[in-house]
Amino acid sequence: MTSKLPMTSKLPITSKLSVEQVAVEFVSKASSFVALAPVDLTIKAGSFTTLIGPSGCGKSTLFNVIAGLLPPTSGRVYIDGEDVSGLIGRVGYMLQKDLLLPWRTLVDNVALGMEIQGTPLRKARERALPYLRRYGLGGFENHYPNALSGGMRQRAALLRTLLTDTDVILLDEPFGALDAQTKHQMQEWLLQLWSDFGKTVVFVTHDVEEAIYLSDEVHVMASRPGRIIDSLDITLARPRPREIVTDPAFVIIKQYCLSLLASRETPETPAEAA
Repeated sequence: MTSKLPMTSKLPITSKLSVEQVAVEFVSKASSFVALAPVDLTIKAGSFTTLIGPSGCGKSTLFNVIAGLLPPTSGRVYIDGEDVSGLIGRVGYMLQKDLLLPWRTLVDNVALGMEIQGTPLRKARERALPYLRRYGLGGFENHYPNALSGGMRQRAALLRTLLTDTDVILLDEPFGALDAQTKHQMQEWLLQLWSDFGKTVVFVTHDVEEAIYLSDEVHVMASRPGRIIDSLDITLARPRPREIVTDPAFVIIKQYCLSLLASRETPETPAEAA
């Protein structure tokens, strides 16, 4: 029998997350360093948005500010118009490492986020189990992390993040350590979850092709100081077959993004390049 899962429908296309003039400067007695220049970012509800850029461009710093883990030197963060600057627990946040607890079973790891939010473990398990079965982890509920593949561990970590009671999900290079085949499988799986859950996803990657394939919008960042240098609407139709990466329209966007990352300047737009 197929379990009936409570799904969240896609939210109306309105502003869900707004970052307004957020800047971060680290100051010591000897020096100061601007990690993030003033950044403005508006993300629509239910959208999939990706940040790309070189190492040290401030992607993770910006995520830490949005998550309330790092106070901005200036600027504010809003969710649904409410100022959440410095508040923890208003977004789901997943890092590249799955951070599964080795002494907890798979189902108890997936239930952990709900448990931290106050749900009794028994009820959290009951809620998690149907999702494990639906999304390819059925039969592994009582296994420990050391018995799971890298892809399975990432699936568990993603489900743990998605099952927290937050509309905005931050994913910081979740597939960066996976091999190419597993990475492609995880991308398809993530798109299915995004469609089913209706969350607003903000994704960080170094992989330009991954960014374009997954996203509604891609923001390109540069460093010294970290800042957004261009924002691109990805209007390629969904669902996107894997072969779309060879489509001329896809290739033009990819080449443009790569040129931005290489030059740190603004060359011709994709339309001009076409």
